[in-house]
Amino acid sequence: MKYKILGNTGLKVSTLCLGTMNYSGKGFFNYMGNLDQNAVDEQIKTVTEAGVNFIDTANIYSNGLSEVMICQAIKNLSINRDDLVLATKVRGTMGKSQNDLGLSKKHIIQQVEGTLKRLGTDYIDLYQIHVCVS
Repeated sequence: MKYKILGNTGLKVSTLCLGTMNYSGKGFFNYMGNLDQNAVDEQIKTVTEAGVNFIDTANIYSNGLSEVMICQAIKNLSINRDDLVLATKVRGTMGKSQNDLGLSKKHIIQQVEGTLKRLGTDYIDLYQIHVCVS
């Protein structure tokens, strides 16, 4: 596997990044795929054994279930969290309130806290503004 420095962050990331939009397939994301936990575990096992250390998700993917499934796979496979670079995103709709979307300080803080719980970690390596708005 080849690795590159991500921008000026100092993080070494694999040149291949695992996208996880197809995990769970709840709601709008069903058309992307609907991998169950066994398939997610197998996919993450395969890519990490190949040297991929970069996993990308978003809070809106299946309303947070993608992040939950990544967390569970890390546990199921006994992967050291520090060996991964986890990227996620913020902006899309995560509820019914007027403040459950967008880039307000309130929404960003709520989503960081939610993502940390769903991913079962105390830090996010790369936090991005999501271009897609659900």
